[in-house]
Amino acid sequence: MTGTTETRPDGTAQDSAPEGIQETARTISPRSGARLAVVQALYEMDISGKGVLDALAEFEAFWIGQEVDGILHPKAETAFFRDLLRGTVEEQRAIDQKLDQALAQGWPLRRIEIVLRAIMRAGAYELMFRPDVPAPAAISEYVDVAHSFYTADEPGLVNAVLDRVAREVRPGEMSAPKGGGNKGSGKPGSGKPPAKKA
Repeated sequence: MTGTTETRPDGTAQDSAPEGIQETARTISPRSGARLAVVQALYEMDISGKGVLDALAEFEAFWIGQEVDGILHPKAETAFFRDLLRGTVEEQRAIDQKLDQALAQGWPLRRIEIVLRAIMRAGAYELMFRPDVPAPAAISEYVDVAHSFYTADEPGLVNAVLDRVAREVRPGEMSAPKGGGNKGSGKPGSGKPPAKKA
């Protein structure tokens, strides 16, 4: 997280909500809203121990499209939200294995901060199990989600890790790495620039 006066992963503000978050909630697409909600729900499940059904019910009733503690949460495509959350949880073992391979040696997924882990898991789920979503678009979307929570190097790390996953699971959709690439480095910015949204 970027500081004590910004948005927490559950979407509540500690002191005040950044203006960018409010504006984003008004203009974000329903699919992008679903991705943001999934990351928030995965975070909530991780810290509270809630199950998928409880998280789905809570987010659909009290978070998605609602104003909570002065923060307007974006609307979300419900079916997409449900699929992403259920799928990420159900396929977590396979997802975590791929993410561990994509991260730098000595930095397993379990050592990654909770929100970053949620972003990477949801992104990897789309890359691995939602072939209807173009890989570059999925990567770009989750880099955007990372920007909602972080202002430092974290979005670059999300980009690099998801790019590595995509090159393995959907090699036909990804262009060849430039300059030999930095496979396995796990360093922010070592992947290609964020893909344009489809």
